[in-house]
Amino acid sequence: MDVFPIILVIHLLIAIALVGVILLQRSEGGALGIGGGGGGGLMTGRQAGNLLTRTTAILATSFFVTSMALAFIANNRSTGASPFDAVPVSAPAKPAAPAEPTAPLAR
Repeated sequence: MDVFPIILVIHLLIAIALVGVILLQRSEGGALGIGGGGGGGLMTGRQAGNLLTRTTAILATSFFVTSMALAFIANNRSTGASPFDAVPVSAPAKPAAPAEPTAPLAR
């Protein structure tokens, strides 16, 4: 059974989730639109920011691990030879002899 497509799908899902989580964060470190202000919300702004920061770190680590796994699998699948080794090498062509000059036409 080949695990390459499975890891590739997981890698793509992690990448999409990582982009989504990063876009939810504000540049000042707070969370954008999650938790809001008052005490009636599910999370405060600080808690939402901490959750997004932790989620980003976990997704980034997972992305790195799946990237390394895909690179390792791809390296083991290859034959180890360069694709340029299969190109036949031919001897350089001999330059053509220069044409002999012709006499100008008389009028």
